[in-house]
Amino acid sequence: MTIDINRTGIRAMAKMLVIYKAPADPAAFDRHYFDVHIPLAKKLPGLRRYDVSRRPIVKLSAGEMPYLVGTLYFDSLDDIRAAFASEVGVACAADRRILAPGDDDLTMLLFDADEV
Repeated sequence: MTIDINRTGIRAMAKMLVIYKAPADPAAFDRHYFDVHIPLAKKLPGLRRYDVSRRPIVKLSAGEMPYLVGTLYFDSLDDIRAAFASEVGVACAADRRILAPGDDDLTMLLFDADEV
């Protein structure tokens, strides 16, 4: 495991945050997400941790309420890119289209984060 300590001594890592909008069939979404998608994603090379929101989600601003939030943790943005270039990553990306067929059905954010 690579631990990147920046100049301030703070541990850095990268996250992939996936925010799903409410699906047409929540029960089918949940079955597929927890029984198929998560086990597949947990095979991503370089994945350090994967957590999922517990509903209900409290949203403090206007707009549509998220249905589910998944957070995947890696050592770096390069590790995220490499993971999704792998065979498992390509399969995960294709499987995501079953859960959220349209690009507007979710928000996906990739970013570096420092532990403070």
